Amino acid sequence: MNPASYREQVRRAWVIARKDIRIYYSKGPVLIFGVFMPVFLFFAFFLGGRQLPLEFLLPGLIGMTLFFTATAVSPTIFPWEGQARTLERLAACPITVEAIVLGDMIASVLFGIGITTVTIAIGLVLGLPLLHGIVLGFTVFLAACCFSAFGILLAVPPSNTPPNIMMLSTLLKFPLVFISGVFIPLGQMPAWGLLLAACSPLTYFTDLARYSFTGEHYFPVAVDIMALAGFTLVFTVAAMYLHRRSMPRRM
Repeated sequence: MNPASYREQVRRAWVIARKDIRIYYSKGPVLIFGVFMPVFLFFAFFLGGRQLPLEFLLPGLIGMTLFFTATAVSPTIFPWEGQARTLERLAACPITVEAIVLGDMIASVLFGIGITTVTIAIGLVLGLPLLHGIVLGFTVFLAACCFSAFGILLAVPPSNTPPNIMMLSTLLKFPLVFISGVFIPLGQMPAWGLLLAACSPLTYFTDLARYSFTGEHYFPVAVDIMALAGFTLVFTVAAMYLHRRSMPRRM
């Protein structure tokens, strides 16, 4: 494929992203799983008598908000499209599966960053100092790409029933929140807990968010960034490859 064709596929991916934002991101599950759920979990721990300081919990809320918003709709777009028979129309168009996946990712990234920016602004209004704004801005973008690719990867099973994919998504996402240092400091985890935390991309983003606001971190900053970049690359390549294989079974 020549460079002009690549540019054309990227342009078509942007059209897919605009379509996703217009159609799917006004659905109820986005608000429930992407916005309300992190807030409810935050207040459950903040008011639950554990006496965790706000400067510890708020970066965790930022991590949860980005994680849940970037994965709120992305796992269900392919099943919705397959159920409505619009996926067949897309497949008949001169667009690659990789461009379709990229378009879905772009929509999730933009939505995740938008909602997370509001959460960050709330933290600043509450008086939490932002010590490393450039690091936070870069890692919000990187983590949004990572979580979006993860959400699309969850949609690989060729089921055109969105509730089935949502159930799988929920079963995987909630355990990740509780092993990623969002509510329990990584330094207080046992060895087996740290091993599990190291397998979650949310761990590294939460660590970087805390570093951005408090200057404290568990892993070296470079390790956090490289881990997020590695997860993003693996999730993106796997999502594109596996969707290319599973798409014919959706039709």
